[in-house]
Amino acid sequence: MKKVLKNVSFVFLLLKMCIVLGQETSTQKRIIIDVGHGGKDTGAIGINKIQEKDIVLDIANAILKLNNDLDKPLDIYLTRYSDTLISLSDRTKLAKALKVDLFVSLHCNHSDNPDARGIEVYASQKGTNNSKESIYTGYQIEKALCKAIGYKSRGVKFANFQVLRETIDYCTSVLLELGFLSNRDESSYISASKNIKLIALAILLSIKN
Repeated sequence: MKKVLKNVSFVFLLLKMCIVLGQETSTQKRIIIDVGHGGKDTGAIGINKIQEKDIVLDIANAILKLNNDLDKPLDIYLTRYSDTLISLSDRTKLAKALKVDLFVSLHCNHSDNPDARGIEVYASQKGTNNSKESIYTGYQIEKALCKAIGYKSRGVKFANFQVLRETIDYCTSVLLELGFLSNRDESSYISASKNIKLIALAILLSIKN
């Protein structure tokens, strides 16, 4: 029953977005924030027991709230708005249905090395017209984040992640690893609500600019 409700909820979200898409005539850029993991998929678990799925949802919701406070809010949607498991293919299908210009996937990192730290960004290896823009956008977001919160830059890298592979053909797409939950300092930092807001603001402003 839970799986049926999840699928029904996603279908309603998709239909709602398509209706909005059909009604709008604005040339404003459309953005999807892909909130990683969710539901039974916790993602990485930090040393203080925080879960990646919760952290990225908090950051995404903070981005939405900050965006709504802008004089001219950006056209932003999330792939999930609650602790729900959405398949990777459904995430990319939503982005395609909405004809988004930018797809930003939020994640947190984990390593067996407790000293590993910093922010890294991934872009698709596929050589499409959106590849260069994805690399540039990823670099700008990482630069803004590292400046805002003082994290180490681990650079922009290439990966064949499904959410990147299935979106790069029709939009700019990047995946952000927002620090290591396996690192005591970074795990504690990202757990604080004031720091979540700071991270969200850095992402929002870099997208807006």
